Amino acid sequence: MDLDAFVAVHQADWQRLDRLSARRRLTGREVDEFLVLYERVSTHLSMVRSVEPEAVVSADLSARLSKARTRFTGARSGFLEDVAQFFVVSLPAALYRIRVATVVVGVLFCAAALAFGVWAGSSPDVMRAMGSDEDLQAYTQHRFVDYYSENPAASFAGAVWTNNALIAALCVAFGITGLYVPYVLFQNAAGIGMAGGLMAAHGELDTFFLYILPHGFMELTSVFIAAAAGLRIFWAWVAPGRRTRVAALASEGRALMTVALGLVPVLLVSGVVEAYVTPSPLPHWARLGIGLGVLAAYWAYTLVLGSRAASGGATGDLDPYDAGATAPVA
Repeated sequence: MDLDAFVAVHQADWQRLDRLSARRRLTGREVDEFLVLYERVSTHLSMVRSVEPEAVVSADLSARLSKARTRFTGARSGFLEDVAQFFVVSLPAALYRIRVATVVVGVLFCAAALAFGVWAGSSPDVMRAMGSDEDLQAYTQHRFVDYYSENPAASFAGAVWTNNALIAALCVAFGITGLYVPYVLFQNAAGIGMAGGLMAAHGELDTFFLYILPHGFMELTSVFIAAAAGLRIFWAWVAPGRRTRVAALASEGRALMTVALGLVPVLLVSGVVEAYVTPSPLPHWARLGIGLGVLAAYWAYTLVLGSRAASGGATGDLDPYDAGATAPVA
């Protein structure tokens, strides 16, 4: 076979396949033409390889067909595209779905903490059980405040970040039990409430709020988010709806583990605020304003991007290809 003549005869088909491969959108007629040309050029490649498998023409046709195959079978998105998809669509969609549960958990947590605070602050027996008068005096006068500055800020921020990120991940991962999340919330509400009650009993309630709120706005909200995600997974097991329990758990688990990953950078910001802003000499209004600003940024992100992603059908779950097929249900 004369390769020069073969190229001259079929060059137009190859170039047409290249042009169709490069287009972003194809009409129905162009798709049909594209597939016909792909099969035709594949035949041409087989013919060339049967005569001269090492020829330049063979490598050229292989490259053309590879490009065309990628065009009609699709290609995996790049790393940066996946990251953008996660933060712009998947994460806000998952956070948006549990926004109401987050608020409910937060209200119940604050109510429980208030109850513990009132009980601790008004009960002499509880005060005596918490420590001696000297220890309690030292705690309320300087140890509570010194906690935020007794270690280097960078190491303190890292320790707070990793600890809180672990708690958030465990709340999501073990939410299926239905017991772990209430236990963690109860434990934290008791600790915060009794600390507040102790500070109030010694006339330092303003100090308590001025030092716990700058970072606590976002830190506690992150705990509420993780708790809401974990409870949502538990509820998928209890009430799967039309899905099987396995399918419901798989779907909600994939979607809401997104929350655990997304809270890692959120808690990093909270840790930085706790290490650098809370103990800083900034005015009280500035420290509280920074904490509120971080919280407002979170809710703006969730409500604006989340509502947009949810209206487009996003839930935080993987796309159908990555999630895999599911059995049809009645």
